[in-house]
Amino acid sequence: MSDDAPAPELLDIAAELYGLPLTDFTPERDARAKALKGTSLAGPVKALKKPSTAAWVVNLLVRYETEQVEQVISVGALLREAQTGMDAAQLRELTKQRRQLTAAVTTRARGLAREHGLRVTEAVATQVEATLTAAMIDESAARAVRSGLLVAALSATGVDDVDAASAVALPDAMGFEVPEVVPPPPEPLRAVPDLPDTAALDEAREALAEAESALSEAEAERDKATAAFKDVEARSLQVKSEIEDLRRRLADLEATALEVEDELTEAEEARDSAETAVSDAAAARDSAAAEVERLEG
Repeated sequence: MSDDAPAPELLDIAAELYGLPLTDFTPERDARAKALKGTSLAGPVKALKKPSTAAWVVNLLVRYETEQVEQVISVGALLREAQTGMDAAQLRELTKQRRQLTAAVTTRARGLAREHGLRVTEAVATQVEATLTAAMIDESAARAVRSGLLVAALSATGVDDVDAASAVALPDAMGFEVPEVVPPPPEPLRAVPDLPDTAALDEAREALAEAESALSEAEAERDKATAAFKDVEARSLQVKSEIEDLRRRLADLEATALEVEDELTEAEEARDSAETAVSDAAAARDSAAAEVERLEG
């Protein structure tokens, strides 16, 4: 560890936080930072990044399967020394052996994560195996993995250097090794008939998790469809209401049209009568005028 290494208290807090369930990390980190307000640790604790899912799985593996992780790192160091001077066929065999080891440890990591309430997808498992491979290929990646403070997955080609420091929560603590979590001793066994098949139970639990996930997705789709149905139903009711209003207006207009039609007939008859009266009055006037003209003549 360098002279600028983080304070032991910060390392202890980080080791504790990165060993928590993934969903508990952020609220617990913020609570610890708040409790440390006014101290030199508050800022660094608040700045601790939440690990990716793959990084969390590797951190879990380091804590609960420390021996396996150290085996990966030790074998990786031996293989790095042994590969000097190897021919192509020997290198291919070396790569095959490395893959077999990382694949086996990744399988254990997936089981361990499932025991801690997280189902690891194939994509995450690929990142976990890539991180373990990097720990075998690159010494700095091995130190980052062993710290148990990963925030991101690692990858290595064997050609370029790995920027392992950027993948840990506290880059200055690359020499830190998180303590192994020792589970409490098991309770005395009691006679239990017909113990279930562990592998079958794991498969059943995985199937249950997948079914629950599918159910959640189906319920979400149902809720979306229900909401869409309610929107369309509301629009339908609105359109029907507008149609009823238009029908009432049409009925009113039709009634008004009949009344206007009657008024029009009456007005037409009155007009004809007035025209007749005008014609009669004009004839009477013309007759009177003719009489006056006769008498005057």
